Amino acid sequence: MSPVHGGELGQLSMLELFRMEAEAQARTLTEGLLRLEQGAPGQELLASLMRAAHSIKGAAAIVGRDLAVQIAHALEDAFVAAQQGRVALGAGAIDVLLAGVDLLRQCAQHDEAGLAAWLGAQGAALADALQGLHQLARGDLPAAAPARPAPSATPAPTPAAATRAAPDRLLALAGQARIQAHQFTPLLQDLQRLKRQQRTLDQALDQLLASAGERADSALLAQVSLAMQAALAVRQGLPAALAEAEQLERRQQRLAGQWMDEVLRLRMRRFGDGVHALPRMVRDLGRQLGKNVRLSISGEATPVDRDMLRAIDSVLSQLLRNAVDHGMETPEQRRAAGKPELGEIRLSASHRGGMLVIELADDGCGVDQARVRERVLERKLATAAMAAQMSDSELLDFLFLPAFSLRDTATAVSGRGVGLDLVQQAVRALQGSIALHTAPGQGLLVRLTLPLTQSLLRALVVRIAGDLYALPLAKVERVLELGPEAIRTLEGKQYIAHGTAAVALVPAAPLLGLGAAAAGERVTALLLGQGERQVALVVDAVVGERNLVVQPLEPAFGKLRDVAAGALLEDGASLLILDVADLLASLARLLDAGSLAPLAGPPPEGGARRILVVDDSLTVRETERQLLQARGYLVDTAVDGIDGWNRLREGQFDLLITDIDMPRMDGIALVTQVRADARLARLPVMVVSYKDRGDDRARGLAAGADYYLTKGSFHDTSLLDAVQDLIGEARI
Repeated sequence: MSPVHGGELGQLSMLELFRMEAEAQARTLTEGLLRLEQGAPGQELLASLMRAAHSIKGAAAIVGRDLAVQIAHALEDAFVAAQQGRVALGAGAIDVLLAGVDLLRQCAQHDEAGLAAWLGAQGAALADALQGLHQLARGDLPAAAPARPAPSATPAPTPAAATRAAPDRLLALAGQARIQAHQFTPLLQDLQRLKRQQRTLDQALDQLLASAGERADSALLAQVSLAMQAALAVRQGLPAALAEAEQLERRQQRLAGQWMDEVLRLRMRRFGDGVHALPRMVRDLGRQLGKNVRLSISGEATPVDRDMLRAIDSVLSQLLRNAVDHGMETPEQRRAAGKPELGEIRLSASHRGGMLVIELADDGCGVDQARVRERVLERKLATAAMAAQMSDSELLDFLFLPAFSLRDTATAVSGRGVGLDLVQQAVRALQGSIALHTAPGQGLLVRLTLPLTQSLLRALVVRIAGDLYALPLAKVERVLELGPEAIRTLEGKQYIAHGTAAVALVPAAPLLGLGAAAAGERVTALLLGQGERQVALVVDAVVGERNLVVQPLEPAFGKLRDVAAGALLEDGASLLILDVADLLASLARLLDAGSLAPLAGPPPEGGARRILVVDDSLTVRETERQLLQARGYLVDTAVDGIDGWNRLREGQFDLLITDIDMPRMDGIALVTQVRADARLARLPVMVVSYKDRGDDRARGLAAGADYYLTKGSFHDTSLLDAVQDLIGEARI
């Protein structure tokens, strides 16, 4: 067939176009027939069904699919018979029509070679189905629904691999663009620093000019004048350059954000596009089991990432099979219970708090919690005393165990039991969570909370042992700020009271192999898990919520314990996304073994005061260290401002002593950063510098230093006296 040129359809053949149209019209026919069966007004709906069948008939004729022409024509005749009142479209007639729609869909899937083989294998079933349609068109309802041809092994047409991969490549590029946009930040900081240094240069030139004038040195005056002219040009040009750079940064960040949003929009599909086949599946399954069941869907327009939509298809299918097979009663049972014969299953999708929430609720018999308790005791999963005290939610958690069943025999539809263990595994793999709620005799509600996309993760970024980590926001129930009075100890294990439950308090650093965790006056904890597996994970600090572009780990690494994937922040910094399910399993093992150390408390009374000395001069560092250690203080050292900042974040100090002029980060910037940090804001700070001018001293004190000392003071007791004034004697 010759290709059709123009737009996105230019690369598709006529047969591929026919397949696309047949699939779309078959969906229209299926949805319309289900609505007719459920009592929707008939004449207008029948007219739309006739148009759909007529459209397929014309398209099939163009590509030479005679069988499809025959089927579509027979469907059209049957709809005319229904319009004229010669046949009533009850459940049996709907079966016949749906079988014809299935034939159309399968016929359109095959190429020429595959079609001949399919016709040879399904000849008898095809003849029966066509005969049933012709009988229906004549006004005669067949005695039994025709046998349906076996499902085709040929998949429905899909876009080319390059087309499918394009949004993924664009997403990766958009993430890189966002990172590149933030590379302007250090440049702007450098320009701001140059602007501050320009003021210092102006002051120095003014002083030099005054000195040259006092000495009447004409040559020096000329040189200073030239220098001041150059400084003036820099002073006039620098603000404009800085403003232009800031404007460029804002524009690049806005464009990168828009690019990211557009790429994500390209990945999104309507929720209804992924679940349109489920009402038919529920209807047919109910007919097979002798039950009258209807599935209604709300939130069809809710946007969902296409990969997420594809991944949850098997999850929703399994849950619906369970609902029909295990939860829904027969018409006789429903009448006896005072319910309508028609059972209702409701499927809904919505966005809540940046997450995709899918709820599946039925009005069936619900879960017999007494039966669950019996099964728990039969399998010796708990003692009788423990089982008697379990709450409803704790009992329902047993349904997620492998091979946990409330039935004694298997069924062909959904096996022996509810099979929620596989559903839970699939949901966890998607970084989501699942919850059950039931009322015996009234039904079961299953709630899935999932990320909107697998490519972009809404996460909570935290700091653990000085490094950044992320946890899926869907897995974090709450962030807690805890004082010493909230932390209790029982048999060597720490816990907190949350509601009516005692929740284990676990430091994250030793769990991840990052060393011991020390407790300050208050600790930050993340509430993870549910029921008896709920824990409070202690972290250094919560950085905030972020949208992270997920970076899968290299396959060579295999599955890393407690790690799900990697990600990059806007500034290019890398971090690991923690696997919360793995974390909870690791925690359970360590807690049961009693091998997880509790939070370290504050230093005991009688301990030595600890001081951090930051200076880029080895001689100065050693001189200060020896002086202070000789007086009984514990002293750590750092080689510059960055090194000092890292040491401050990692440890507990009673005093910071810092130089001013240092590479990477100077002392003024270090003091400013210390004062801006919530944990370090009250740390006593002493500046020790060779600079002894009044404006230097003013800069240091303005930044937040408590004491300013010159390095010449090493030759007397000024340094030691100043330290004692700030923090007292070496030992407390």
